Amino acid sequence: MTARRSRHRSAAYAALALGLAGSLALTGCNSHSSKKSKKSSSSSSKSKKRKIIGGGAAAAGAGAASRRVPDCYPSTYKVTFSQQTGPKSHVAVKFKNSTSRDCKLYNAPLLRFDNAKRPLPLLPGTPGHLDGTRITVPAHGYAYAVIPTNTAATKGTEQKSVAIDFMGVSASSVTHGPATVDFAEKRLHISVGKSKVTNWSSSIHGAQLAGGVDK
Repeated sequence: MTARRSRHRSAAYAALALGLAGSLALTGCNSHSSKKSKKSSSSSSKSKKRKIIGGGAAAAGAGAASRRVPDCYPSTYKVTFSQQTGPKSHVAVKFKNSTSRDCKLYNAPLLRFDNAKRPLPLLPGTPGHLDGTRITVPAHGYAYAVIPTNTAATKGTEQKSVAIDFMGVSASSVTHGPATVDFAEKRLHISVGKSKVTNWSSSIHGAQLAGGVDK
């Protein structure tokens, strides 16, 4: 073999070697770029999932807040009184929830007749007596309490007015009030003496039963 042919072959091998090295380098770059792209795509997907989960939790929290039941408020038109006569004589106290959402009442109404310093006591033995009992009054629904007046002492004398507070979870707490009802203005004849009042009930029959004046 001549020296010239040997030089030609050496040059061809060198060119081939350079070509192979360039191809391998390009493949490595492409592989590295592909891995980066996959990592970026995975990270973006995780971030989107976190956002969706976070948004769902916030929405759930907002939904729970909107479902919280507010306290009921007394007013001269929401709380009404009526006197029932006979052997089972009693004063019926009726609360109307005039709003479009539920509200809650605790224990019993606090009633101070004719500017009395202390409210009417709760009737002993009333279900839930001073134990934080709560009832939910549905939208446009009613709640009832009863004041037994079936003896001369409990019937007492005719009252002119009553101030109403709504009790909280304890006997010493008040959520809202007072609202004052003028019986003369409403042409009502309400007689109350040494009486006591039952807890709130979802039905008039339940309140009468608690007061021992059910018919």
